Amino acid sequence: MTAELISGKELSDKIREEIKEETKKLKEKDVTPHLSVILVGNDPASESYVRGKEKAFQNAGMGSEVIKLEESVSEEDLVQLIEELNEKEDVHGILVQLPLPEHINDQVIVETIVPEKDVDGFHPINVGRMMHEQDTLLPCTPLGIMEMLDSKNIDVTGKHAVVVGSSNIVGKPVGQLLLNRFATVTNCHIKTENLRAHTKMADILVVAVGNANMIKADDVKEGAVVIDVGINRLEDGSLTGDVDFDEVKKKASYITPVPGGVGPMTITMLLYNTLKACKSQEGLD
Repeated sequence: MTAELISGKELSDKIREEIKEETKKLKEKDVTPHLSVILVGNDPASESYVRGKEKAFQNAGMGSEVIKLEESVSEEDLVQLIEELNEKEDVHGILVQLPLPEHINDQVIVETIVPEKDVDGFHPINVGRMMHEQDTLLPCTPLGIMEMLDSKNIDVTGKHAVVVGSSNIVGKPVGQLLLNRFATVTNCHIKTENLRAHTKMADILVVAVGNANMIKADDVKEGAVVIDVGINRLEDGSLTGDVDFDEVKKKASYITPVPGGVGPMTITMLLYNTLKACKSQEGLD
């Protein structure tokens, strides 16, 4: 058995084309979806990610701006800036690039963005709506993972899904979205004892911990669907995931590559959320 690849790049290209068409129709009504990104400090990884977002928004015909702030900016000044953007009618989405400097409380910043402009899907109100299966802006990476499963008609109903990782950005919300689809979900994390006993039971295995090649073939059930969210840079400069791809693909039924798997879907779902937020705010949904 060799696993079938779930290419995030191919799926992403398809969805971005659909978003581009929908954006074009909105612009004919003098409405342009617009995202404001706030970047604090000079973290190279964050800067690279933001450049990728800018390019994607430009290609989709959407508006975007990057507001760069010094690392020394106060929490109060950052809150004030967000509150000003909350009030601007031509700004449909607000994203503050994480992580933030230590003197700024991430949660305070997340909660300052009004829920209808929270295109990251991190605001507690949006998280609560997700828990209650209400229509809302969902976190981009988990939403992208669900789209990838749907693209291969993988029905999660009644399946045992194991999520390795407990972050608010990926681990917890993807577990909830799987639960909302009637999967039986086990959430694991760095303190889980005998992790292999859990991962070997997974029909669907989602790994999001940032530990290069930690999941080996012996950790995976024959025929499992394996979603690798990790992106790790090795000493030789190459990228690898949290899953030992070459070995695990021999046991899995479906697997996502790194790079070219979940990564492209994250920015695509950011485009999707910004379009959704725009339509909602403009009364066009």
